Formats: sequence, structure tokens, C-alpha cells
Amino acid sequence: MNDQKIADLIVPRFLKYVCFDTESNRDTPETPSTLGQWELAKVLYDELLALGLTDIKLTENCYVIARLPASKGKENERCIGFLAHLDTASDVCGSNVKPQLVKNYNGEKIELMYGLSLDPAKEPGLAEQKGKAIIHSDGTTLLGADNKAGIAEIIAAVEYFVSNPQIERRPIEIIFTPDEETGKGLPCFPIQEIKSTFCFTVDGGPIGEIECECFNAYKANIEFLGKVIHVGHARGILANAALMASAFAALLPRAESPEATDGYYGYYCLMEIAGDLEKANIEIFLRDFETEGMERRLSALEAFAKTIEAQFPGGKVIVKTQPQYYNMKAKIDENPDVLEWLKKAVQKTGIEWHLKPIRGGTDGARLTELGIPTPNIFTGGRNFHSRLEWVSVSEMCAACRVIIELIKTEG
Repeated sequence: MNDQKIADLIVPRFLKYVCFDTESNRDTPETPSTLGQWELAKVLYDELLALGLTDIKLTENCYVIARLPASKGKENERCIGFLAHLDTASDVCGSNVKPQLVKNYNGEKIELMYGLSLDPAKEPGLAEQKGKAIIHSDGTTLLGADNKAGIAEIIAAVEYFVSNPQIERRPIEIIFTPDEETGKGLPCFPIQEIKSTFCFTVDGGPIGEIECECFNAYKANIEFLGKVIHVGHARGILANAALMASAFAALLPRAESPEATDGYYGYYCLMEIAGDLEKANIEIFLRDFETEGMERRLSALEAFAKTIEAQFPGGKVIVKTQPQYYNMKAKIDENPDVLEWLKKAVQKTGIEWHLKPIRGGTDGARLTELGIPTPNIFTGGRNFHSRLEWVSVSEMCAACRVIIELIKTEG
């Protein structure tokens, strides 16, 4: 199947999916955290049903799990799964998305709303799309390629096999999950129902990127309890909780922030700060590829807390931390077959590939931790979580071809 036919399967779906407001909410404990994820999940359920799949389930926590059986003679091949997440990040508005399809990009700067622009002089990946099709946000919202590009690519691959029953295929599972962006996409995941030996998340960036290692991730919620009195009589008595929180945030090393690091360097990221004289709270994300590095960061938070208590007599700082996911590299190294299988499939498409660490995490990290090795495949998207988000249609087609080869490849 040529790229134009694959694009005809992917693009209309993607343009439809991004119009669903599935922005997740990390402050909501329920799974899913937003109703829009339910709406998209139900649409995907119906689409898979319309394609002829009968083994489909939409769970009480908004996980879509479906299976496409093997072709005749392939029933005993190992089942593999493909994952993508329903939600978009809350960093930028994900409501009322207006995707812009450019069928023949002219290679020039694209002006967006709010004075923003996509500039090929600053983005080599964009310059490479000259003469090709791209889809971008209008600048008022994110686009939602993270991860609706992955959803569209997976379902397009399913339709390819349904429409071509003569092509041999192994059994596959299709899994769509809620709340990946909040770091709590899999706590309610029905792992006991999964039949796949290996899985692959379709949640990466530019063409050719394969990812099999990610950050160790922790979240810290830090509470500041002040000591309050009328500010006119505050000398020697007041401990200002809001100021305590600000002072704590100022102790976070600027050289170890997201904007100051790349590659294998971890970071502290202040996500939220709120409070008043009596009580304040901050939320911090901690990321590190190494266990020792994460232990250092966790210890540093405790040391910062003692420093703030010493600076604000009468005030108290309570540090609460919890893991979100772990680096999947060790588990995947224990199962080298999965990476070799993926490399073989990518090579069959003729795509040049390279390994790259994920400066973040995917549901694949949690699934790997639960015993199902799950590396990550590119989607063709760029500038995730921003108003400058865009996706290459030709690279979306390439990702779909990799999925198709994985389903066909012996392994």
C-alpha cells in the first residue's frame, strides 16, 4: 500500500480525533479525569466495531481493549499489542482545536494566532517537509498529535488488515488508555485481561526514533504551614506560608530545570504553586534516568525543607513524594527480542532508525514494569504540549507502515 492510500486512512481520522477535548486534569483523582476522554473512547469503540472487530471492551475506567484475530494458520503466533493514550496535556488549552491541514507545504514561515509562527529556519524538521503535507495548530490551542496521531496510525493499520484479509497477520491487541499525561494512566489498568507478549506504544516524535528507556519519575507535593498573626503585629511572630513556598521553589537548582537540561540529564520541575499566609502548597516533578540520581533529588527536597523551617521559625514543611513510573530500560534489556523485532520491522520499511531516550514517560514504562516489555515508536509529531505543535503526514504514514510490518514480521 502506498503512502497516499495510508494517508487516506489516517488523515480524516486524525482531524476528527483532535477536535475532541480530552485534556486531562492531574488534580482530579478519578480515572478518567475528564469527560472528554469518555467521548473519544466511545467513538473509537464504535469505529473498531464498524471495522468488524467483535472482541472489544470499554472498561469502567475508560480503557478500550480490542483484538484482531490472526489470519488462518497464524493463530499460534505470539500476540502483540499497540497502545496510544486518549488524553492531551493540560499545559496548553486543548479545547476547540482547529487543525490546519496544509497539503503542499511551501517551505515558508507559517503565521499563527497570538503572534506565533512555525519557522523552518528554526525547525529543520519543518524545512524537510517542503512539498509534503503537514497538520498544525492555529496557535490558539495545542494540536493533540500527542497522542491522537498514534491512535489514528493504529486504527489505520487495523483497517489495512481488515480490508486485505489475504495478507497474513499475527493476533494483535489494540489498547487506548486515559490520563497518560497525568502519570496515572495505568493504576486501574486490567492487566489480567492482556494477552500480548510484547506491546508497543505509538507515542513518539520524528520519523525513525525508537525509544526503550525513559526517566524514573516522582511527584512531590509539599505543604507549608505558616504561623499567622495580624501583619501589623507580625515582627518576630509571623511565618508566611506563601513566602515559605516561594523560598523553597527558589532553592530548586536552575541548572537542573527542564529548560536547562537535555539528553540524559534529569531535572526538578515546579508544576504548581498556591497558598496564602497560613497554608501553601507546591507540586514538583522529579525526573532522572538513574536510580541514584533520583535518590539524590528526593534527599535534596528533605534538605530544602529543613532549610526553610530554619529560615521561618514557627513554620513547618511537610514533604510527600510518590513514584509515577520507572525507567523501562532494565526490563527491556532482559527481553532483547522485543527490540530486535522492532528493528527488523523498521528496516523492512526502509526507514533509517536510531535509539533515543524519552525525556518523559509513556504508559509503556508502566506496562513494562508490570511485566510486558513495551518500547515506543515515533508518530511524526513535533513540539508536543505547545501551541506550535505540528505533525508530518508522511511520517504518520511511515509509523503506520512500521505497525503493519510488526504485525506481519515473524518473531
